[in-house]
Formats: sequence, structure tokens, C-alpha cells
Amino acid sequence: MSGNTSPKVADTDDLAGADDAWKVTFHGPRTLIQAALVAHEDAFDWDPEIVIAGSEIAEDRPEDWQLEAWLSRKPRKKDLSALAALFDGNAPEAKVEHLPPTDWVTLSQAGVEPIREGPFHVHTAEFPPLDEPGVRDFLIPASQAFGTGQHATTAGCLAMLGTMKRRGVVIRNLADIGTGTGLLAFAGLHLWPRARAIASDIDAVCGPVVVENARANDVSLGDGPGKLAMVIAPGMDHPLLATSAPYDLLIANILAGPLVELAPSFAGAVAPGGHILLAGLLTTQEPAVRAAYARAGMRLAARMTRGDWSILWLRRRLMGRVRTTRVGQLPEWSRRW
Repeated sequence: MSGNTSPKVADTDDLAGADDAWKVTFHGPRTLIQAALVAHEDAFDWDPEIVIAGSEIAEDRPEDWQLEAWLSRKPRKKDLSALAALFDGNAPEAKVEHLPPTDWVTLSQAGVEPIREGPFHVHTAEFPPLDEPGVRDFLIPASQAFGTGQHATTAGCLAMLGTMKRRGVVIRNLADIGTGTGLLAFAGLHLWPRARAIASDIDAVCGPVVVENARANDVSLGDGPGKLAMVIAPGMDHPLLATSAPYDLLIANILAGPLVELAPSFAGAVAPGGHILLAGLLTTQEPAVRAAYARAGMRLAARMTRGDWSILWLRRRLMGRVRTTRVGQLPEWSRRW
């Protein structure tokens, strides 16, 4: 990387003292922040103690974005340098803040407005349910886990699940990888109430969060039709995930890098004719993700975009249905893609 990788640090009220919670913020144009997010995904030696996220600053300023980084310690020089390096020599001024002792995810999600996507209404305890016919209310409190439905990727997955149901997709066995709060697994069980479901996440904090949310939303826990099992594991690396396969539907709302890396594992865990729902990727990352899944035997069934994010519905080819054809003559099944 060229140029200066040591960011200017804005004055702060207090940069010394307790090391419970700190935040570093960079402001810049959308393209610059998104490029930094992509660079973060490619940084395989990234310090897991530095959690970052990018977002637009306001709806009426769609080109003005911010990159925020949270740490449980006072940022060291090497931390600031690592963050600045994501900008390839064009790092904006960094604002460093000492936060009061609190969970940053809970803080960021507290008081957020409810969302209405497809047949779903997702709200926190501060807002009442809709109680409308045909609408499933989900109470998802602010927590340490990602996935209250407020992010465009989670909301887009809810909308795409509704589309799949309307198009007649039948699901008997589903997996939600990187489940966070459990919301997408809950939504899948609502649409296909007799399905078996398993949710997983790499973060151990998600286990009790999913259990608590399941109880709050009358989702049955356990192994069997209409029930949800929860495991902690990276990717597909858990015995229950392996023995529960093949899946009719696999949901993964994570990041583009892991989506590409896990494409063979995900595709291999899906039954012939089964479905994969992917999110967490920027539209600029979509070609690489789609190429990885095409190599793994998956084909695009539908896509939608939410701002700068892509949501992809993929389907695995049916075994025994591919045959040699003359140019210009395609089997009937292929036209469904």
C-alpha cells in the first residue's frame, strides 16, 4: 500500500483511563468506505478484537458514509495503523472516543423503528406488535447478536423468504448459518411450520440469545418437525450440521469473503433442487460470489438489491436432469433459471 497509513486523530475529551469500550470513526464518501470494508474482508490476519461496520450517515445524504470500529481497549498505535491501512493511503481523519461501559451492539439497536418486510413485522420491546391478519410479529430485543432486521441484508432476506413461499417453494429441512439473533430461522419456520430447522453461529454469545428469542416468540426448540436446534460452530463444522444435511434451504447472511470460501461446503449440504439464500455481500462483490456458487453447481433463481447490498436466491441443479443438447435446443427445466 502506498501513502500515509497513520491517520490524523481528532481531539477527544479523554483518551486515557478505563479500557472498557472505545470507538474509532472515519467519515468519507461511500466508495471510499465500501472499499475499506472490502479490504477488511480480505485481511485474514485481522485482529478479532477490532469489530468494524460501515453505514451511510443519513438517508438524505446517501454518498456520505462512516466506518466505525469498536474495541474493548484503548486503541494502540498499531490498531489505528491497521484501520488506516484499510483505506490504501487515503485514510480520513480518525475520531477516537472512550465510551461508557455498555454493549455497543445493544446501544446501536436500542430504540430502532420496527420494520415490515414480506409477511413479517419485527420490533423491539419499545414498540407494540401489529397484530394484523397474515402478518407474523417477531419481538427481537436489542442484544449482543446481529440480526434485528434493521440492516438491509437481514430485511432483504425476510423479503426474499416471502417471495420463495409465494412461488411455491416447499421446505422440509432448513439451516441458518451465522444466525445472530435467530430471526431468519424463526421466519423460515413460520413459513414452513413442519420443517426441521437448525441455526448456527461462530459467536458463542448467540447461543443464549437465540434460546431467549425463541422462547419470546413461541418458537419450539429441539430436534424434530417444527423445532429449532442451535449450535455454535464455524461454517458447517459441527456434527449436527453434517448429520442434519441435506437441506432444502440453507440461509447465510454473513460476509462475501466467507460466502466464497464456504461455497463448496454450502452447496454440498443442499439437496438436489434445493435452495441457498445468501446476503451480506455488496453489489460490487456479487460477481465473485455468484461465480463461486456457479462452480459449486448452484444457479441464480432470483436476486434483489437493498441499497448497496445484494440478496441472492440460488438453486442447486437437479441430479440426472442435465443432458447433451443441440445448439439452440435447451431442456425445459433449464429455462426456469
